Amino acid sequence: MVKEDTGPSGYAAARLRLLTEGARSGPPRRTALAELTDDWLTGLFAAATEGIRGGVCLVAVGGYGRGELSPRSDLDLLLLHDGGDPGAVAAVADRLWYPVWDLGIALDHSVRTPAEARKTAGEDLKVQLGLLDARHIAGDLGLTSGLRTAILADWRNQAPKRLLELQELCAERAERQGELQYLLEPDLKEARGGLRDATALRAVAASWVADAPREGLADARRRLLDVRDALHLATGRATDRLALQEQDQVAAELDLLDADTLLRQVYESARVISYASDVTWREVGRVLRSRAVRPRLRAMLGGGKPVPERSPLAEGVVEQDGEVVLARAARPERDPVLPLRAAAAAAQAGLPLSLHAVRRMAETVRPLPTPWPAEARELLVTLLGSGRPTVDVWEALEAEGLITGLLPDWERVRCRPQRNAVHIWTVDRHLIETAVRASEFARRVHRPDLLLVAALLHDIGKGWPGDHSVAGEIIAKDVAARIGFDRADVAVLATLVRHHLLLVETATRRDLEDPATLRLVAEAVGTQGTLELLHALTEADALATGPAAWSSWRGSLVADLVKRVSAVLAGDTADEPEPAAPTAEQERLAIEAFRTGGPVLALRAQTEPAATDEEQTGEPEPLGVELLIAVPDQPGVLPAVSGVLAVHRLTVRTAELRTLRLPADVDGTVLLLDWRVAAEYGSLPQAARLRADLVRALDGSLDIAGRLAERDAAYPRRRGRSAPPPRVTVASAASRHATVFEVRAQDAPGLLFRIGNALEKAGVRVRSAHVSTLGSNAVDAFYVTSAAGTPLAGEEAASVARALEETLRA
Repeated sequence: MVKEDTGPSGYAAARLRLLTEGARSGPPRRTALAELTDDWLTGLFAAATEGIRGGVCLVAVGGYGRGELSPRSDLDLLLLHDGGDPGAVAAVADRLWYPVWDLGIALDHSVRTPAEARKTAGEDLKVQLGLLDARHIAGDLGLTSGLRTAILADWRNQAPKRLLELQELCAERAERQGELQYLLEPDLKEARGGLRDATALRAVAASWVADAPREGLADARRRLLDVRDALHLATGRATDRLALQEQDQVAAELDLLDADTLLRQVYESARVISYASDVTWREVGRVLRSRAVRPRLRAMLGGGKPVPERSPLAEGVVEQDGEVVLARAARPERDPVLPLRAAAAAAQAGLPLSLHAVRRMAETVRPLPTPWPAEARELLVTLLGSGRPTVDVWEALEAEGLITGLLPDWERVRCRPQRNAVHIWTVDRHLIETAVRASEFARRVHRPDLLLVAALLHDIGKGWPGDHSVAGEIIAKDVAARIGFDRADVAVLATLVRHHLLLVETATRRDLEDPATLRLVAEAVGTQGTLELLHALTEADALATGPAAWSSWRGSLVADLVKRVSAVLAGDTADEPEPAAPTAEQERLAIEAFRTGGPVLALRAQTEPAATDEEQTGEPEPLGVELLIAVPDQPGVLPAVSGVLAVHRLTVRTAELRTLRLPADVDGTVLLLDWRVAAEYGSLPQAARLRADLVRALDGSLDIAGRLAERDAAYPRRRGRSAPPPRVTVASAASRHATVFEVRAQDAPGLLFRIGNALEKAGVRVRSAHVSTLGSNAVDAFYVTSAAGTPLAGEEAASVARALEETLRA
């Protein structure tokens, strides 16, 4: 067998053959190129060191040290010596470096003793990272082994300091280069989620402080390296930026369908690396904090091992060590709603979801039934309405496949690029960003739940051919019905998705003075409520697209169009809804309350099976259990009842309060409260205990405010964002018999208690109340009168509204 020529010409020819043969690509080609280069450099080293005494060796570092050479990669080499004959070593270096330069190969080289290498690594983090991948090529193996051992020991000993430096370096690079998973012309190496971050994860693992989630990480890194190889071959240059004009050729080099398929593959890989980085750096922070406090804790506890504190957040969900984890009693295999409950709790608290918890749920949770139970629908709305923390929680669910399990249509938009200079996100991230923006407008609309779901679905049709609005309307109908919305809400959501571009296109391209234009928009939206939602969705969509998609000029045009269309849609003013006739049970409770002079209540779970598609009545499935309360007409009932429920950790989902006049033979009035409540976590309290506390609240012997304050001090509720401020308005034309206050606020324990207290202090009488909690948003209406039973005067109503809003802001 004839040995292949290892001189420069022989190496160049063999290198060319390797890079042009189509049969070998990917990791095998990178490994073969590294081995070919090793053989050539070994030959050069042998010739250069002939007759030289003393320790000297040639070491590959960085990517070459890992045995990964792309077609145009530079060679990162260290000539390591024992310091015995510097002149001879310099001559060896010349004989090594010049042949490399003569072939036009980029070279990053250094000549150092082990002590010099360690000193430089200690001063320069990038040098230390490169040396972590040091690999022996030729010469004195003992020198290489000794340096590797010393560098690893230094890295592990200095981990608390160096890892923080590395994290800061990664953050600075991400700030400069952006996120690989969203860029149309990404830098495969430097952008966040790129090859540099993958290398950083290897360095973290080498420190023994933390390890990255390994599932999918190696494949993601391999795919990015394959794309870089193809990019080098397509351009003939050592570039890492995947420019638009190169993408078709790179896709063809990789046998991919088109440039969009290429970008989607790049984005998916970057997403895996980015998520692994988030999880890893979070774990690094946790471990380093633990190491810092452990000596103090041991001293305080006499050497005992501290038990991590676990604070309950929701049923089956707790906070531990700054993460949201599953409670010990949680059973994902029996609780299909648990992923959404955990996600909503995490987003509301502004905490990350534990990787272990997400993986456990992904592996064991059962699919949700169709349609979803009401709790699942409400939790999805709560998650979407949590603002900026929604993004990280959603990505954690998506990383383990839970999102596509919940919403199969999501797969078509996941990591889908948008080749439009206006858009700065992929389709899926744009949808989440729109929901984040829409959460800021929750106080502007009567149905924030429909706004948030429409934001999530408005571009869902972009995964299908044709007009994405038309395709999206069909998908939105199916998804909304599967989620469990009733027919009327499904129709509104479909309209919002179908016409999500209508307002901005009409406002910027049509004559708003033309009545035909206004009629066209009015016919498309149908109702004032839908127009209100579409206005908010339009702004949220534009703001989530990018800075070029929205401006004060566009905003003013759309607002003017909405005002004109609203006038077209305006009809007769509504009045206070007529109460339905009391049921036999309600009347029985009311009579008993009147005769006993105290509160009477009934608490019962919803036991009826959900209606089938054929049996659907158009009403959504109720959430929680029904609580009926009858109380003799007296002041303070609303804050007393809502306060008792808050003390018992019962969340109010819906509530109706009205005055019921009893039959003539009884001749009296009773306040009737029909509430839908749910336990924050744990089981429901017994009805007898609720009644006993309600009696004490009404007679003033139960200090509700004090009890709630004590609990908040012991278990402060975390908020993951600064929610939009509460809004209290006077609906002047809503009723002829009462003044109507509309309250929109972030739902929180004790919210209804605070509202009731404020109205009591204002000296007004609550004639009726209509309370709804939509996700994390409370949307309430209170019909109040003066003590004399008349509507409040204009200035008095405005004063009460201001006082109520100030109370809720405090």
